[in-house]
Amino acid sequence: MSDYYRPSGFGGFSLFPPVIKNLIIINVIVFVIQFLGAQVIIGGVTASEMLDRWFALNPLIEGGNFQIWQLITYQFMHGGFSHIFFNMFALWMFGMEVENMWGSKKFITFYLVCGIVAGIFQLLLPALFNEPQGYTIGASGAIMGVIVAFGMLFPDRYIYIYFLLPVKAKYLVILYILLEIYLVPSGGNVAHLAHLGGAFAGFLFVLYYRRRSYSSSYYGSGSGGGNKIFDSFKNASNVFKKKDGNVEDANYYEINGDKNEPEVTQEEIDKILDKISQSGYQNLSEREKKVLFEASRRMK
Repeated sequence: MSDYYRPSGFGGFSLFPPVIKNLIIINVIVFVIQFLGAQVIIGGVTASEMLDRWFALNPLIEGGNFQIWQLITYQFMHGGFSHIFFNMFALWMFGMEVENMWGSKKFITFYLVCGIVAGIFQLLLPALFNEPQGYTIGASGAIMGVIVAFGMLFPDRYIYIYFLLPVKAKYLVILYILLEIYLVPSGGNVAHLAHLGGAFAGFLFVLYYRRRSYSSSYYGSGSGGGNKIFDSFKNASNVFKKKDGNVEDANYYEINGDKNEPEVTQEEIDKILDKISQSGYQNLSEREKKVLFEASRRMK
C-alpha cells in the first residue's frame, strides 16, 4: 500500500493534497535557512546575502547576477514571516481544491509555470515603468496564478474577506488584478509585475486546458478517432437490446456479482485512490471506475 497519499473519500479530496503540503514544507525550510543565514557572516557578507545573490531572481542589468535557475529558486524564498505566512495561507486556501480537481502532476506543472512567467515579467518589464530593479523573492507570482485558476474553476464560490464580507471568487480575482495594475507605477517593495505575470500565465493555462478538454470531449483524437457525440448516441442506442422480438433489460454490472471477476480487496481500492490523487479521476480505467462504483454501493 502506498504511503504517498490517500484521499479521504472516493472523490479524491484532501485538505492537504501532496503538492501543496510539500510546497509549504519546502518554503518553510528555506525560510528557516534564510533566517539562520542572516546570523552567519562569510567573507564580510552574511550567508543570507549570498543566498540572495545566487538564488533570488537577480535583475538583467549590469552588476546583476542573473542565473537561469533563479526563475525556479526565487519562488521558494521570502523576506519575512508575514510574507511567507500569507503566501502559504493563500496557496493552501485557493490551491487545495485546484490540486484535488486536477491531480498533483498537473498542479505542480501549473504552479511552477506561473512562477516562471511571473519571473520573466519581473525581469523584462520594470524598465517600461521606470521601476527600480533589484532582486525578487517570493511565491506571490505563482500563487496569483493559483488564485486566477480558482476564480475560473469556481467563479461563484464565495470568499469571505476578513472572514466577514462575502465576495464571489470571480469578482475578487478581477478586483485583485485591477488593483495590481493600478499599483504598478507606485513601485515600492512589491513586485506587482510578477503578480500580473503569474495571473496571466494562470489564465492562459486554464483556458488552454479548458479548450483542450472541450475538444477531446466532443471529437476523437488522432486518426480514426471519430466523433464522440456520434459515439455517445451510438452507445446509448445499445442500452436496450432486442431478443426474439422482445426488449431485453440492459445489463447491470456488479464487480463481485460476476463470478469471472476477482474479489475486490481494500488494497486494490487504496491503489485506485492513490491514482486519483496523482492524476485525477478522469485517468482511471473502466475496471477501476467499476471497482469504485461497487465499493461506494456497498457502503450505502
